Amino acid sequence: MVYQLYYWPTIQGRGEFVRLALEEAGAGYVDVARGENGMKALMAALDTDDHPSFAPPFLQAGTLTIGQVANILLYLGDHLPLAPRGEAARIWTHQLQLTIADLVAETHDTHHPVSSSAYYDDQKPEAKKRAAEFVKERIPKFMEYFARALGSQDYFNGAHVSYADLSLFQVIAGLRYAFPKAMARSEKQHPSLTALHDRVAQRPKIAAYLDSARRLPFNEEGIFRHYPELDH
Repeated sequence: MVYQLYYWPTIQGRGEFVRLALEEAGAGYVDVARGENGMKALMAALDTDDHPSFAPPFLQAGTLTIGQVANILLYLGDHLPLAPRGEAARIWTHQLQLTIADLVAETHDTHHPVSSSAYYDDQKPEAKKRAAEFVKERIPKFMEYFARALGSQDYFNGAHVSYADLSLFQVIAGLRYAFPKAMARSEKQHPSLTALHDRVAQRPKIAAYLDSARRLPFNEEGIFRHYPELDH
């Protein structure tokens, strides 16, 4: 199957969590909006009345259209495969992904705490307050949780990589870009998470992807944005 991934063409954003899973699995996929007339195709797909998605990313897999990152990865985890087969471990992996989604949402809100439709400069005082709490309280709390969930294992489910490991790699990479000072402190406390990040980055297909033009750089249009005044 060749999957059709619909996401904005100029940012990593939430679509990157799906891209990493597809790349690790060596799955065939088309990043639709990056192709010719891609944005027109994306907007037309959003406008459908047949199981519409609220927003990108969404994935077409045969006759299925699947929205929401955690939902897409739940599907791909079964079909590629990038998740354990047992019910308990499968639900555990999905739980980790949902927790990652919470962290991603909180990260976004550090630079857009008032309104997603307003410019960052229009809410900078509120962003500074939100980011200060995020750096002091939320990053340490999330990293402590993920370190406890990982334990002494190579990956969350032992020796085998799952989409949750790939997603945590992306979160760590993104937070390093957005909050380098805060993450330097955090990673000193949780070397196992740094090791997981590095282990994922060294996987052959992920390493090839990271070195390719398909991997867009972080920028100040995506979720993970570096504003020096927010990093303490």
